[in-house]
Amino acid sequence: MCRVPEGRGAGVRQIGAAAEAVGFESVLTPTGAWCEDAWLTTAMMIDTTETLKFLVALRPGLISPTLAAQMAATFQWQSKGRLLLNVVTGGEDHEQRAYGDVLDKNQRYARCGEYLDVLRRLWAGDGPVDFSGEYVQVGNAQLQRLPDPVPPLFFGGSSPAAGTVASQFADTYLTWGEPPSAVAAKIAWIRDLAEVQGRTLDYGIRLHVISRDTSEEAWAEADRLLSALDPATVENAQRALARSGSEGQRRMLELHGGGGAYAQGRDARTLEVAPNLWSGVGLVRGGAGTALVGSHEEVADRIAEYAALGLDHFVLSGYPHLEEAYRFGEGVRPILERRGLVTPRNRSAADLSGSTAFLSAAR
Repeated sequence: MCRVPEGRGAGVRQIGAAAEAVGFESVLTPTGAWCEDAWLTTAMMIDTTETLKFLVALRPGLISPTLAAQMAATFQWQSKGRLLLNVVTGGEDHEQRAYGDVLDKNQRYARCGEYLDVLRRLWAGDGPVDFSGEYVQVGNAQLQRLPDPVPPLFFGGSSPAAGTVASQFADTYLTWGEPPSAVAAKIAWIRDLAEVQGRTLDYGIRLHVISRDTSEEAWAEADRLLSALDPATVENAQRALARSGSEGQRRMLELHGGGGAYAQGRDARTLEVAPNLWSGVGLVRGGAGTALVGSHEEVADRIAEYAALGLDHFVLSGYPHLEEAYRFGEGVRPILERRGLVTPRNRSAADLSGSTAFLSAAR
């Protein structure tokens, strides 16, 4: 799966065409005050792609669950079933307030659970839905058109409240890129919660990638990116990120110690927190702050290692995005295919399974 950056229509469509051409199965579009609207952006790409799926960000609470369910059904009809939804509960109070949402973090997760409950009931199509919760109320709600298929729900979050909602309603739990041992612990945590609910989830990870023909070339690129950062910019970014209410963001900051290793020498390898896992992206970027850095073979090794933990879905991006998508598709993907970890590219649209990840379910 590939991430689509914000940008104008022609550029976004170019990213979509590239992702489809090099064998990614899906693209993710983000949400937030810093980017373009995910629904409109991906809708522009439907007619310029054939098999590519779209993992669209959905923010519960900003629109009614009935309208969201209707939008998803319309998207599935227009795209012939290529929609997936990434549920973004919202981790920052100040950003939520900008959209008129005054609930605190725990309240947002409680509302999210009610919201997804209504969403799933509407998609089931078993009749009018009446729901009166603490945060969500609908009466006699139903859809004229049901989504076909029902879009899978992707869900991330590292707090106890997030785990509760994920175990009840998510199809796929997503984590940001942490060392394998930490990822394994998160999977075990969610799996245990889901078992209590009588449910089984898929699991995925969000990472950046710097992949080159040799390891030396890849780390040289990481050094180049690092050298372009102004220390004052890093300091300001870290100060802002330290105020985040997101548990996932706190875990990202812990990986590089607030930029201390960067200040000591500006050597990319000082920010390597596990083999080929680099925390340098998180010096200035909120959210997913780690990248796989190495030769194509090394990056494939790390993906195989994560897949062995039970991860089925890999959401990847790079800087610059278009060029890195090609590098991964042409350098790493063939290695994964030879190892039997990736679905062959020569499939028709009719052959696409319900799985959204380009990696097969390798356990």
